[in-house]
Formats: sequence, structure tokens, C-alpha cells
Amino acid sequence: MSRPRRVLTAMLLPAAVVGGLFVAASPASANVAVTQVSTDPFTDAQAQHRTEVEPDTFSFGSTIVSAFQVGRVSGGGASNIGFATSTDGGATWTQGFLPGTTGNAGGACGQISDASVAFDAKHNIWLISSLGVNCPGGTPVLTSRSTDGGLHWSNPVTTATGSLDKNWIVCDNTTTSPFYGNCYTEYDVTSQGDSLRMQTSTDGGLTWGPARAPSGTHTGLGGQPVVRPDGTVVVPYESLNNQIRSFTSTNGGASWNTPTLVSSVSHHDVAGGLREEFLPSAEIDSAGTVYVVWSDCRFRSGCPSNDIVLSKSATGTTWSTPVQVPIDATTSSVDHFVPGIGVDPSSSGSSARIGLTYYFYPTANCTASTCQLDAGFISSTNGGTTWSAATQLAGPMNLSWIPNTSQGRMFGDYISTSVRAGGNAYPILPIASAPSGSTFAMGMFAPTGGLAITGGTTPTSTPAEAVAALQPAVAVTAF
Repeated sequence: MSRPRRVLTAMLLPAAVVGGLFVAASPASANVAVTQVSTDPFTDAQAQHRTEVEPDTFSFGSTIVSAFQVGRVSGGGASNIGFATSTDGGATWTQGFLPGTTGNAGGACGQISDASVAFDAKHNIWLISSLGVNCPGGTPVLTSRSTDGGLHWSNPVTTATGSLDKNWIVCDNTTTSPFYGNCYTEYDVTSQGDSLRMQTSTDGGLTWGPARAPSGTHTGLGGQPVVRPDGTVVVPYESLNNQIRSFTSTNGGASWNTPTLVSSVSHHDVAGGLREEFLPSAEIDSAGTVYVVWSDCRFRSGCPSNDIVLSKSATGTTWSTPVQVPIDATTSSVDHFVPGIGVDPSSSGSSARIGLTYYFYPTANCTASTCQLDAGFISSTNGGTTWSAATQLAGPMNLSWIPNTSQGRMFGDYISTSVRAGGNAYPILPIASAPSGSTFAMGMFAPTGGLAITGGTTPTSTPAEAVAALQPAVAVTAF
């Protein structure tokens, strides 16, 4: 998810219109002005409309591209994949929708899901990986390509077919790497117990090599590959035995090594019937240090709520002991989950600039009718040694304001943050306000002008041992 490609023009709104649409997305308790960058225009009866969920972002130079589900369908996937692109460093945005995907866009799939964005600098191609749902042949992984800076997109190339899930894409953009220009797609095979697979493209996503698995038999989902400057690909993922693990390739994807342990996970399932997992979010700095974050309750006695924890690796094979990102005291009532980490690609080591976006409940012990969903942001200028004070980006939102799925209310299984080289952080966030009757009011928003990476003096926390018991692992099919 190869068939012949026919280039179509995606639906667009003028950049001046989208870029000038400043929307107060939440009550005054939020601290940041936001700009709406996309809205759901579809009307197909299968979906819960005026909903957009599950964004990924990628930035390169002055361009930022985000992709996300538009028109969430309760049983899985969405009416289409939307994109929001800025070619001027986040000042203005162009909205559009991928062609050739679902019936809404001239494609053969019933729904589509799991958007992920990459840029191939060698071939000057932007790529959006997605997962077709109810397509001829199952749930294929698809790749859409843009040759004009993310403003128009081709009909998708089929990367892989079968019963697949949770795809992610990355490209090797280091000119001195022996595999410069390789792009890598990760996914799992649900019909084989979420067995992990990788595929490689050397021509800007036009064609893809054979599916290869890491050495041994390994299952999981939510892998997020990153590429070190020497060309080593590192793939952190959620293992199905309450662990975050990672595997690597040092030969351009010709083979993949046996996964190693990042950390065991202690996780509190959040309240209110919200769809939420401890999927990792991964990024890399200019020296090749990999940063992985996830939600974890190990720092809280009795596991009543989660913090966001961080582990780092200089190689992708050995990992630091996880530390608590100091958003709130471990004695607080706050539950933190679904983080999206971004790292300035021009920074590294003790000067690495990190932006971290996440969702949270101010009170973990809540119900579907009382839970208040918020989004927050925190940053570091020294590789995560110390952090700024946290700030609220959006909320509070009632859970009834966001679309329902067969696995609970959903704003996304993941979110994303991109930090521009030497510049601000740009998370693209789904933000909801009160519905009008049966019509939702949930679109994609960017912080106006981005978020400064300020850092601060609040240190990370590492207790002598994790105090929470491990929670039962649950296998999830998560499109």
C-alpha cells in the first residue's frame, strides 16, 4: 500500500484564508493563541463529521507538513487523510486532502487511517504514509508523494498489502550517510499477532523493497523509526509484553537486528473510557542520540496516574534509565498521556532543544461525564536534563466533544511535535469545542507563531526504583 500512479490535484483552501483564521479553541484557561489549520468538509454518512484526529508532523527548512484523519468513523479509520502545510515557517497554512484514497477522493478504500509524514531530501519528495481500511485486499500501507513542497499530492503507491496496522515512515537525510535517500516504512501484521515488518525505498517512495522482520520472532505496534547520521535506523516500538523495545539496521534496511529492551512499562489506563495506549514517541538529534517518551506510572505509588517518562540512547541498542519529565509533582492528581516529542535537528547533546506536547486530565480519578481533557507543552534546552515550566495549550474539553470509536473516545493514538532548526516548536493538535447537535466541532490547530523552546531549571526525577506494579498487557488493533 505497486499500481500505476495518476497524479491528481488535492483539494485546497487558499493559504491566506487558512493562515488568517485565528480561532479561540478553548476557554481562557488555555495560555496559548492557536490558529485553525484544517477542518472536516466531508458529509458521508459513515463518519462523525467535523472531526479531525491523530496528527503527525515533520519539518524541513521552512516547510512544515502535518497529516491526520478527517471524519472519524467509529468502527475504524476516517473519511480521508487531510494535510496542512506551511512553506513559510508556520506563518500561514494550506489545507487539503489526499487524492485516490477513499471513495471521498476517488479511491477504492472504505476508510483510511494512521497518517505519518516524512521528507526525502535527496529526491526532494514529501511523503505521507497511511493505512487503508476496508480496501480491496485488506488494510494496505499506502504512500502518497508530493513534488512541490507538500502542496499537492499524488495518488498513493501501495507499499504493502495484507492485514496491517500502525505504519510509520522516515527518510535518511544525512548527505554523508552511506544510505542517504533511503526511506523506511514500519508496520505490524495483525494476522500474525502484530509481527513487525520494515520496507525500504531508494527512489523517493515510488517503489518499495521486500518486507523484512527483525531477527527472531517479535510482535508489537506503534514503531517510530528514526535515522542516525551514520545511516543506522533505530525503531522504538511498544512490545506486547509491557515493554518499550527497539531494533536497528546498519545496512540500509537489508536486514534488521534482534530487538533490545528500552524499558519495562508501568501504565495506568486513563479514566472516562478514553482510547489511549502507551505508544512511544521518538525523535533524534543531530549527533544521533535517540529520545523516546511514553506515559508511565512508575513514579507514583499505587499507579493512580501517569507521568511522561524519557529514555535516551546514543546507539539505539543501549538505553538510559527512564526519568520523569517534571510536568507535575508525582503526588499530584494529574494524569499525563499520549506525548509527542520534537527535537531541534540542528542541536545535540547537552544543548539539544526539545519540545514535548502531551494531553492530560487535571484529576485522574474522573468519569466519562466529569473528565476534563487538556493539552500541555514543556521544553528543554539541555537534552532533557532540566525543563521549563509547563504551559496549557488547550482545554478543558469534555469527552463528549470528541468522536467515539469501538475502543473509546478518541483524539488520536498519537500526536506529534516538530521543532524547526534554531526555531520554535510546532505541534499540530486536535482541539474540540462543544458540538452543535450531532455535528462535532473538532479541527486541527497550530500554536500561532509556534512555541518557544525556553528550557528552565526544573530537573528530571529518577527514583531509586519504580514503585508501581506492572499493568496487564493488552494486544490492540489500533486503526
